[in-house]
Amino acid sequence: MTTRPLQFLRRGQPVALGNVPPDRTLLEVLREDLGNTGTKEGCGEGDCGACTVVLGEERDGQLHYSAVNSCIRLAHSVDGMALWTVEDLAEDPLIQPVGDTAPAAQQTITLHPVQEAMVQCHGSQCGFCTPGFVMSLFGMYQRHIAPTLPTACGSLPPEGALAPRGGPSALDHVRHGQPITRELAQEELSGNLCRCTGYRPILDAAQQMASLPGMAVNEAEVLQKLKLLRHDALAQAADSAYIAPSTLPELLTARAAHPGAQVVAGCTDVGLWVTKQHKQYSQVLDVTRAAELRQVAQHADAIHIGAAVTLTDAFAALTAQWPQLHRFATRFAGLPVRNSGTLGGNVANGSPIGDSMPLLIALRAQVVLASQARGERQLPLEDLYTGYRQNVMAADELLVRIVVPRPSAQEQLRAYKISKRFDDDISAVCLVLNLDIADGTVQRASIGAGGVAATPARARHTEAALTGQPWTEATAQRAAAVLQAEFSPISDMRASGAYRRQVLGSLLQRYWLESQGQPSVSLDTLTLEAAV
Repeated sequence: MTTRPLQFLRRGQPVALGNVPPDRTLLEVLREDLGNTGTKEGCGEGDCGACTVVLGEERDGQLHYSAVNSCIRLAHSVDGMALWTVEDLAEDPLIQPVGDTAPAAQQTITLHPVQEAMVQCHGSQCGFCTPGFVMSLFGMYQRHIAPTLPTACGSLPPEGALAPRGGPSALDHVRHGQPITRELAQEELSGNLCRCTGYRPILDAAQQMASLPGMAVNEAEVLQKLKLLRHDALAQAADSAYIAPSTLPELLTARAAHPGAQVVAGCTDVGLWVTKQHKQYSQVLDVTRAAELRQVAQHADAIHIGAAVTLTDAFAALTAQWPQLHRFATRFAGLPVRNSGTLGGNVANGSPIGDSMPLLIALRAQVVLASQARGERQLPLEDLYTGYRQNVMAADELLVRIVVPRPSAQEQLRAYKISKRFDDDISAVCLVLNLDIADGTVQRASIGAGGVAATPARARHTEAALTGQPWTEATAQRAAAVLQAEFSPISDMRASGAYRRQVLGSLLQRYWLESQGQPSVSLDTLTLEAAV
């Protein structure tokens, strides 16, 4: 099988690479094919962040930035996008000084503000993790505080063309958007690990970069060049080794025609099979280019989340409806993993320790499966699984969207994740409880659990023990005992089975205490202050 050339934009110029295997990672292309060794390989599984790069993609006429792990990202998945590595920040001609600093900056600035902030704050020691931190900071800079680039002759950009993220129209050259607080920096850098310098000076750099002379990406020119890349790609014949259809009908047709192709979305799990298990795939079917699967649709009774919506965007849609899920969402891996991984991929993968499934089960979500021959069918998410990483999908079917009902007025939702590390770790136990409580009685209960069975599971016996009962401490204690007996978790490197059962009961009692107004005491309630 052959693949068409891989094309992406770098330093304002298109890069075209031929004969790139469908299972080759972006990191391999950067380091081995292009000789750009500034991007490092550390863990090879998306945990340490040393391999972080930033992608730019057109969305609704705007340039969207996302920091991703290049070690587990398949190279062909960035076709038609803009790419920045640590070598590019001071070399890209489309990253330009702005405002009153421009004339002097062209002569004196050699580092991007994120790099200069790392230098000034002593945020690097051995330097191995530094490129990854710098690129995560660059993604943060562009999303939250990047200055506005003026158009030629001082004219304003067209309406909406260069609207700053989070701010009003671009009438001046000041920074717009969300300030970089200590908490925001901690959240967005949680996917980058450092074992030398420690995190304080790096967090200092995250806050200081906004005070340095501004640099901005010439987004209008990037978008124009990306448009030319898309036109070039459309003119080429469909490739047979890396298939990336742009519509749902084309995707289902390809699925039916190539049932043996490895289906990928964000590759945050398949990428591990490549790097850790050394699996090889001669044919790949990428679902992330199908426009219908990339949409979040708001309906009166439910939110419809396309299977190719990233975890970052999917959790944003869910936390907009359930704000109490914010901390839980930020603990799902690190930001670069959430920027690549998709909600549909996490659900279809069916890992028993995947955090999104217990949440969706508790939210009473349904999944929609589709095939070219039989059309669509819808079923409760917990009914998707038949065993460990096994499901009911036929060889020609794909998961295309998740339907999440809107909350009721009586709903009380809490999500708990227990892991050895607070950030960027896999759950030993994940428990999500969603009770409808009215007039002191549990009207309805939905409970999702992870890490306690071969599949993500619904705690049906515990739900039955709660439904129709008065919401009292005695009821909570009885239900906790039922919950502990409902599952027979295994012992592994993360926790023993006995510990997991104990935690299940403790979390239900914690839910009772919180429902009575008792404040929880945990790392969630701590604030991160700069050292004095």
